[in-house]
Amino acid sequence: MQIAYGVYTYVVFATLGTAALIAVLALPGVGRRRVIARGAARAFLCMAGMRLEVRGLDRLPAGQCVVVANHASYLDGLVLTAALPPRFGFVIKREMARVPLAAALLQRIGAEFVERFDRNKGAADARRVLRKATTGQSLVFFPEGTFSSQPGLLKFHAGAFLAAARAGCPVVPAAVRGTREALPPGRAVPRATPISVELLSAVAASAQDSGAAVTELRERARQAILHHLAERDLAAA
Repeated sequence: MQIAYGVYTYVVFATLGTAALIAVLALPGVGRRRVIARGAARAFLCMAGMRLEVRGLDRLPAGQCVVVANHASYLDGLVLTAALPPRFGFVIKREMARVPLAAALLQRIGAEFVERFDRNKGAADARRVLRKATTGQSLVFFPEGTFSSQPGLLKFHAGAFLAAARAGCPVVPAAVRGTREALPPGRAVPRATPISVELLSAVAASAQDSGAAVTELRERARQAILHHLAERDLAAA
C-alpha cells in the first residue's frame, strides 16, 4: 500500500511540476509565475493527502519583510511556496541550481541560489542577496542551511538577518510542523501526514546592521521558533 501511494505521489508531483514549468517558462512577470507555482504546490499537497494548515498570515507586514523557517525535510520549500503569498522570493542552496528542471522553474520564480561550501562564491552570492533585499524584495530563508536526521533546531546562519538589518525590515519567524513525518531525511517514499505552518510575531530589525544587532535579531527569531516547536536545541547539544 505504501509503495502504491509513493508511486502515486511521484506521478502527481511529476505531472504538476511539468505543467507548472511549462507555464512559468511561457508567462511574463515573476508575480504571475509565482501564482502558478503556489497553485501547483497547493494542488500537490491536497492530492497527496498532506492537509496543509496555515496560521498567522495576518502577522505578515504589508510591506517588505524576511521570513525565516525551520528546515526538516525536502518538502519545506514546497510547503512554504503553498503557504505564503506570491510576493516572496526564496533563498536556496546552490546545489539546487544543478538540478536542470528544478533550477529552471526556481529561476523563473525569482529564487536566489547561495553557495554553502566555497567561501568566495558564497560571499558573492550573499552580496547579491543583500542587494535584492535593499531593493524592497521580500525573501524567505531556511537559516539552518540544511536539516538533521534527528528532530531539533540547528544553529542559524546570519545571512537572513543581515539582509533584514540592511533593508531595515522586520523578520517573521515561521514554524513548520509535519514535514519531517511526511518525508524524513533518508526516506524516499512520503507519508500522507498533516502539515502546518504558523507565522509568529514579527521581530523588528534594529536601526543599525552591526554584528551585535544582527546576532540579537537572529537569536530572537530562533528562540521564537524553538519555543513554538518545543524540540531540542541542537546548537546547544
